[in-house]
Amino acid sequence: MSLTLLTRAGCSACATARAELARICADLGVEFDEVDVDRAADDGDPMVRAEFGDRLPVVLLDDEEHSYWEVDEPRLRADIASRRP
Repeated sequence: MSLTLLTRAGCSACATARAELARICADLGVEFDEVDVDRAADDGDPMVRAEFGDRLPVVLLDDEEHSYWEVDEPRLRADIASRRP
């Protein structure tokens, strides 16, 4: 299972989502990656910014969009639990 938070520097909603996701992941014993869409574009991957850059923050679960603008905590907890062995 992979969990990724797409963000942008200076985004206050992204900072809030990062804190919420960190808390949830700590509770569940899982980790998440964070990708700055602007940095990814500068590093040669413009598609992530083109696809998601207008609705940040975005949570990806197993590389699929799970939620955007905010973390849907009840749904995320349920979906993570359903992917555990």
